[in-house]
Amino acid sequence: MAFESLTDKLQRVFRNLRSKGRLTEEDVRAALREVKMALLEADVNFKVVKQFIKAVEERAIGQDVMNGLNPGQMVIKIVNEEMIALMGSETTEITMQPGKAVTVIMMAGLQGAGKTTAVAKIAGKLKTKGKKSLLAACDIYRPAAIEQLQINGRKQEVDVFEMGTDHKPVEIARSAIAHAEKNGHNVVILDTAGRLHIDEDMMAELQEIKAGVAVHQTLLVVDAMTGQDAVNVAKEFDEKVGIDGVVLSKMDGDTRGGAALSIKAVTGKPILYVSMGEKLSDLEQFYPDRMANRILGMGDVLSLIEKAQENIDIDEEKSREMAGRMKKGKFDFEDYLESLKQMRNMGGLSSILGMLPGMGIKSADIDSEASDRQLRQSEAIVLSMTKAERRNPKLLNPQRKYRIAKGAGVDVAVVNRFVKQFEQSQKVMKQLGGGGKHGRGMFGGFPGRKGGFPF
Repeated sequence: MAFESLTDKLQRVFRNLRSKGRLTEEDVRAALREVKMALLEADVNFKVVKQFIKAVEERAIGQDVMNGLNPGQMVIKIVNEEMIALMGSETTEITMQPGKAVTVIMMAGLQGAGKTTAVAKIAGKLKTKGKKSLLAACDIYRPAAIEQLQINGRKQEVDVFEMGTDHKPVEIARSAIAHAEKNGHNVVILDTAGRLHIDEDMMAELQEIKAGVAVHQTLLVVDAMTGQDAVNVAKEFDEKVGIDGVVLSKMDGDTRGGAALSIKAVTGKPILYVSMGEKLSDLEQFYPDRMANRILGMGDVLSLIEKAQENIDIDEEKSREMAGRMKKGKFDFEDYLESLKQMRNMGGLSSILGMLPGMGIKSADIDSEASDRQLRQSEAIVLSMTKAERRNPKLLNPQRKYRIAKGAGVDVAVVNRFVKQFEQSQKVMKQLGGGGKHGRGMFGGFPGRKGGFPF
């Protein structure tokens, strides 16, 4: 999970600050030296770190802080506020043209950054806001890119415009805009060609497109895992082509987080979206305050709620029924299958945990491979049951368990353990009075941890 190493180090610093009743200036400076090292190790731009530490120190050793009732908490608050300012303070949206006018968005980026996937992800995001997008395949050098765009377009139920590989990208862009105007699309997203490295031909091609059609927004997709290289790429693209914002891809990977903390300060351009997974739904609006909270280990409950609202497809009546069953301890294996579906829709267990404050659980505590394996195994066991068995677990006698084990390809001892954990979880749910108003509290344990049971 992104920022994990940085978060761990910052939390250690903050624990030390909170443990002291009073702070001296030397205490603050010593803490900030550790913060500085943590940021540099996270691949944050050196100049950005220097300015950040200076801004925090100037505020943190002021009279109000040092003489306050809880100086440690005040220093943490200042770090949080300065980190938000570093990433842009305010959330930036894609600027749309007024009325029925077509908004043209040009996507740029190096090959392998996830640009073509980001095109479809953004189209899906705009669709939820009532926009009808047309994806234009302007990468004439890779037929596979055109095919990928078409596949992703179908998955998102978004139209794709392509003219093959025999026309210039600017001609395709021009034709796509004309097609959009005739067919009621109000957004055109141009998927341009990438290169393994920045080169003059690529820049010239992007400049030609911008000169040939009215591009209203130019968004650059950069790979967050490349750290400072991502910042350098953004800077060069902005200088040669001009960009309006950045989309950070692969934020769910083993990234040190430096790009997210440096791009706005170095280029002056905001981050609009962050991609947190491979699924087309794994794109989040970038909120500087929420990201700062995540980095500092304070969680991001608002994003978790939004993700649940976007991805969990449950009507209110079904929610109330499920909540009622949980309160009575009658949560069955049918409900369990539904809970697995919901968890996957929300990006999986590690994605959920990363947004919860004070969990004290990091992805390092959870073996992702083991978790996925256990979830698949559990699902196979439940799917090997009859509908009657799923709805009434009391029917599971030894003979039925043996049949289920054979169907799931596991030992009968695994089925016995699974059923026993399920029964224990039912008792816990009954004691806790269910999972909340809408029955969403379905994750009572954590797969991959000892004794965990996935809900």
